[in-house]
Parts: sequence; C-alpha cells; structure tokens
Amino acid sequence: MINNHLSRYTKGAYFIISLFGVLSISSCSRNKGEKAVVNAELPYTVQMKEQFNTDILLAINYLDSISKNTERAKDFYLQSRKYFKKIEPVLSSIDVENYGFLNQPNILKIEEEDFTDIKIKNPSGYQVLEEEIYADKMDAAIVKKHADLMLNRLILVKSNTNFSHLKPYHFLWIFRKAFIRVALTGITGFDSPMLENSLEESRIVYNSLKQSLAIYKSEFKDPKLFEQWNNEIEATIADLSGDFNTFDRYDFIKNHTHKQLGLWNQTVSNWNVSFPFELAIKNNATSLFSDQTFNLAYFSDRNSGKITPEKIDLGEKLFYDANLSSNKKMSCATCHHPDKAFTDGLKIGAGVTRNTPTLFYAGLQKAFFYDKRAGSLEGQIVSVVKNENEFHTDLETLKKVVSQDSVYTKQFEEVFNTKDIGNAHIRNAIASYVRNLNPFSSKFDRNINDLENSLSQSEINGFNLFNGKAKCATCHFAPLFNGTVPPDYKESEIELIGVPDKNDTINAKISPDLGRYYVYNTPERKHFFKTSTVRNASKTAPYMHNGVYTTLEEVVDFYNRGGGSGIGIEQEYQTLPPDHLNLTDQELQDIIAFMRSLEDQNLDNSPDLAIKN
Repeated sequence: MINNHLSRYTKGAYFIISLFGVLSISSCSRNKGEKAVVNAELPYTVQMKEQFNTDILLAINYLDSISKNTERAKDFYLQSRKYFKKIEPVLSSIDVENYGFLNQPNILKIEEEDFTDIKIKNPSGYQVLEEEIYADKMDAAIVKKHADLMLNRLILVKSNTNFSHLKPYHFLWIFRKAFIRVALTGITGFDSPMLENSLEESRIVYNSLKQSLAIYKSEFKDPKLFEQWNNEIEATIADLSGDFNTFDRYDFIKNHTHKQLGLWNQTVSNWNVSFPFELAIKNNATSLFSDQTFNLAYFSDRNSGKITPEKIDLGEKLFYDANLSSNKKMSCATCHHPDKAFTDGLKIGAGVTRNTPTLFYAGLQKAFFYDKRAGSLEGQIVSVVKNENEFHTDLETLKKVVSQDSVYTKQFEEVFNTKDIGNAHIRNAIASYVRNLNPFSSKFDRNINDLENSLSQSEINGFNLFNGKAKCATCHFAPLFNGTVPPDYKESEIELIGVPDKNDTINAKISPDLGRYYVYNTPERKHFFKTSTVRNASKTAPYMHNGVYTTLEEVVDFYNRGGGSGIGIEQEYQTLPPDHLNLTDQELQDIIAFMRSLEDQNLDNSPDLAIKN
C-alpha cells in the first residue's frame, strides 16, 4: 500500500519551502565544484536522514491502517502521532509549510492577499483527526478522508526531504527550536486539544532530541558537555509526568528550558559554530523572558534599518511632539499614556472606534491594529497620520514640519546620514521608539529569571493554570502573552471569541464591530480581532476591542463561561472552544494574580516613560 502511494510521485514534482531550503539553494549557487561539496552528505546527516525516514514511514503506516480499519482508529492514531512527534524537530525546521499543514488547528484557514486573491481552506492534519476520532460519535468517512490527506502529504514529505545541506549550525537551530516549542506550545495543550496528551508527546520530542544529539557526539570537544546534555534531557523526560492540569510549567521553564538555553550556548561555543543571521530569538539568548531574548530586526519592516539608541531617542521626541498634528494639540502620547502602559484608560479611544491598545511589546508582532490591516509599525503610523480624528494631516505635511525644525534636521542627519528628511525616516524613527518598549521588568520576569524569589504560590498557580487547564496560552503565547505564534513568530493570530456589545450574560448580543471583515469583506472573517498581549493588563483597563469589560474579573469570567458561546452568542466560526472551563473561584483568582504579576516596573517613574505633553 505504501509503495503504491509513493509511486504516484516523482522527486521533482514537489518543492519544499523552508528557511533551510533557501539557505541550501543560495549556498549551492556559486559554481559547480562548490555545489558538489555542499551536496555531499556528511555522516551525521546520513544518520539523521535514516532515522527520519524510519520514523516517518511508521507514521505513514499507521495512518494507512486508520484508513483501512477505522474501528481501531484511536490506537492507530496514537501510534502515528507518536512518530510524527519524533520527526517534529526536523520537519518543523526544514519544511515549515508541510509541518504547518500536518499540525494545524481545526479552524477554517483564510489567506487574504488582496481583494482578488482570497483563499478559504478547510483544515486537516493531526489536530483535526484527533477531534474527529475522539468525537462523541465518530464519522468513519470523515476520519478516512483526513487520514488519506495526511498520508499523501507525509509520503510527499518523505520522498522530497533533503538533508544534504544541513550543517552543524542548522542542527543547533533545529535542536533549540524544538525545546523552545515544548516550553511555549507543547506543554500548553496547543496541539493536543482533546486528549491533552501534551506531556507524553513532549517526552517523545525530548527522546528524539537525545537520539539526534548522539549522532552529533563527535562534534563535542568536551565530553562532559555531552554528558551534561544527556543528564539534563533524562531529567527533563522524568519531570514531564503527572496530570496535565497539575503540571508545574513555571518550574519546568525556569529549571529546564532556561538551563537548556545555557547548555545550548555552551555547545555553540564548544563546537565553534557561527550563524549566518539571527531568527526571532537571538542566537545568544539565555532566557525566554528577557529584554535580550528577541531579535527586533526580525519583527521589523525589512527596510527599517538598524535600531540605534540615537534613533530611539529621536523617535521618542517625535512621539511626544504635538506639532506633528494639524491642530498642534495631539501627539502619539495623547492616546498612549506611559503611566497607563501606553493606553488611555478610555472604553473607546478619542475620535476612533476601538479601545486603545498598549504599545508595550507592540513591536514584537507581525501585524498591527485590531484588524491586522497594517503589516508594520511604519504602516500603522501612516493610518494615524491620515486619520481625520487623529493627526488629520498627510505625510508630506509631516515632512515639512520636521524639515523646518533646525534641531530635528540636525538629529535626522546624524541618525540617517542624510539632509533630505523623508516621511519614511520620520515613521521609522517613531516605530523604532515603539519597538524598544519591551522592558520584561515585571515581577514575574524577575522571578522566572531567578533574580528574586518573591512570587506567591497563587501567582505561580495562576501561570500554571494560564498555560494549562484554563487554555489561555493556546492564544496568548508566553513569553509575550500575545497572539504571535512561537517558536517561528511568523504570524500574529486573529480570533473570533464572541465579545458582547454590552456586559450582559443574559441577553448578550455580539459587538456590531465586524473587525477583520472590513479589510477584505471576507464573510468568514466577521468579528475577528487580533489577540492582544496580557502583559501590563493591570494597567490597561477597560478590556476587549470595545472596552466592554472594566475589570480582569469580568474578563476571566467571560472566558470561563466559554466566551461568546457561553453567554448565548452563537457564531459559526468562533475559534474559542465553547466549553465551560469549570475553573474554581480560587483558580480564577490565581489567574488574575498571575496577570497582575506581569506589570512592568517603574511605569510611572522612569524618566524615559514620563508624559511629555
């Protein structure tokens, strides 16, 4: 059966789109002699390929068994999923697109490029199959359909996955990405929505990492470092046990993930590896919860240039300058107050139709505004400048105002090395200031980084609930606690959760704001909004895009009821599970205590964050 499937395709019929694939193409394009060297598989890549092919074939075989015998679908699913998790570290790095297909959530996928290019795709993959197999009443035909789709996709992957370009730095990226994924999505139940089999699956991933590390044993110049890795992985596997709801995720990240980041950096040095560039997480990161964790350039517009202290200072000055608006009375800080975590405390912002979001951590996203209509901070600033209820001006006028100020012209020349100030320079400077607003200075950050020991048990319990039983972290991903999906950070999610027009749980009606729908008029995107960060939530009330909730207690009650569905708002495409979370009063209080612990320090007193207008 498998061989028959394989015979349908040729190796040239399928192209893998991935970061590592692009690297291999660019590295092979010099001359024929160099290409032959690059394509020669090294011993460890041969071993990795052999192990990958063994595991993926088993995943394929068990999917084929589901298709032939749906009565044993549960047993076969668990076995296929096991081997999929074994190949996950490699597959998710060298073939991001197919990994995404095979592990996507059971939510309608919409791709909107422009008004003439809108694709609506029904999901498939392991998460979808899990929900179908473990439904109250399984539909054998639907299960077989998804199993066949996945089977064919895995066969294509097996036939076309290339290992010849992999170098030690590729492997190190693969390795780090895998254990970061476990910490930020694996142990949250993100991709095991019904079975909550996340701890067992995370053990499988770590066993796979241990197996892969053994292949690279000869790279270690210090045998003790290799032994440290083995001991740490074994300890991690041992700790990935117990009940999903009571698992201590705080302890796991603090004492395993962060330790592994340290060992990883030692390994980079020990192997004498250098990287051609940085991904979303800096190559030398030692914590997931630090102002030194993220590579700001990764999240920036490709033409934004280097972020320097001088550019940030210039952007800060522009941020607080009311002269940039048509009436000379409004600056960016008019609506984004530093003492309120760069919000304004209003239900709906002055002159606009939605609640004012925080600017803290705003630069660590891949889309902007609640409806994601801007793809960069620079693009967002254009909308603010042109909005008649905000700056009510235009980019050329903005340029003239700045160009006529001798102090500005001197600063712009120093920062951008040009006397010709363009509106792009102005927007880039302001955006650079906003991108720098990632302090990671909260009580929670200081504790998980072992700088102090002041978290209460309630706050720790709240983090564990947030990332476990309450399912908050399946949309608000740590450490940013927004909707930018780790570990690749390529997409900022939008969700339909059924936010009501009024704080009413009896006769609730959905907010009339259609959100993302207004951008491309896609009916399936009505009432979808970007997932905001919950960092500094203690300072950013009221909440939701329409400011309908004034307290965190009201917010967690809404989610505990099952979102809009739980208060009688029925929406076909609601992305939030409609089930009640059944959180106790104490658990709700613990979650709120945790969210309050995410308040960055010195918001009111820092000289850089003082209101200047």
